[in-house]
Amino acid sequence: MNENQNVFIVRCGEVALKGLNKPYFERMLVERARKLLRIFDNVQVTRREGLIFVYADAKHPPEAITREISKVFGVASISPAVETESDLDVIGAAAAEYMRGRMERDGVKTFKVEAKRADKSFPVQSPDIARIIGAEVLKAREGLKVDVHEPDCLLFVDLRKDKTYIYDQKIAGFGGLPLGTNGRGLVLLSGGIDSPVAAFMMAKRGMRVDALHFHSYPYTSNRARDKVEELARLLAAYCGRFELHVINLLPIQEQLAERCPEDEMTILVRRFMMRIGERVAEKIGCGMLITGESLGQVASQTAESLTVTDAATKMPVMRPLIGLDKVDIMDKAREIGTYETSILPYEDCCTVFLPKRPVTKPKLARILESESKVDAERLIDEAVASAETVIIRPGPRG
Repeated sequence: MNENQNVFIVRCGEVALKGLNKPYFERMLVERARKLLRIFDNVQVTRREGLIFVYADAKHPPEAITREISKVFGVASISPAVETESDLDVIGAAAAEYMRGRMERDGVKTFKVEAKRADKSFPVQSPDIARIIGAEVLKAREGLKVDVHEPDCLLFVDLRKDKTYIYDQKIAGFGGLPLGTNGRGLVLLSGGIDSPVAAFMMAKRGMRVDALHFHSYPYTSNRARDKVEELARLLAAYCGRFELHVINLLPIQEQLAERCPEDEMTILVRRFMMRIGERVAEKIGCGMLITGESLGQVASQTAESLTVTDAATKMPVMRPLIGLDKVDIMDKAREIGTYETSILPYEDCCTVFLPKRPVTKPKLARILESESKVDAERLIDEAVASAETVIIRPGPRG
């Protein structure tokens, strides 16, 4: 290994189970990793022996490299490692030097070696490799002891055909499937906590996402829209570049408020959102809609309300959060970095003309009767024609 380079072992999770399609998924994962790592110079990403290896200039902080790799869906874990020749004397010296660093930096006093012999032609078996390397470390590092039960440092030695890798961390990635391997969907992106998490969850399953945001200007402010665009940028760190389509829903809300029962406003507006979403999705080539709905969370998310909402569209609707409670969703939002932006106190279109007592068990026949009081097709046509498209890219605004 070049002393001016750091090496990272990247392990695939679910991708490893893909049988004959495994090379395709691995190629997609490598391509995504290369795109995310373009912000660093002198970085190489290679694939061999069922693993992915990242070689980065030593001037780049390992934590920064690891953080970017962890955003690649399909990555199960990452290990910053030392690469050395597959020779026991060389491995022993490298392991001793590695442990010197751990002792000086972290005050490690006990260790255990765990060896894996991926190259079965190597003449020494895994338990013996661990014993030999452990003895070399003890001989070179005075004050260090072996503890097979609760060591301060579990030292991994991964012996492969051409090279051996020494490391002591397995940093978890998000897992899932590589972006772009599972179609394209349109997420209805509000300014709340739920829909950004829903977009993340579908992207984690390999789906490319675009977004549709509804506002009710001037009842909702430009700051509310800025908040949504910031949420979209945060998502782009995981999802890559995507389109955000923005539509003013106020003309539809005003028509419904004037002509339809107040208690049905929530479900009526939701059905219009779905129909507009379907039209936008078809126009840009998305095969399904994605929402952040969780069963029973609010009036529009009861089982009866969701049934009536789904009847507004023929397009499949993905609800990845349907069985999660609010605490689960909030925890995931914190994990992916969207929570603090989501809770900024700017209003969204769902708060406009909000009924005091929304219907929770709507009947489709009654909802259709109410919709007949407005020119739904004209309103939808006008809404779709008015859509503004913003290209969202990862990184800070501007």
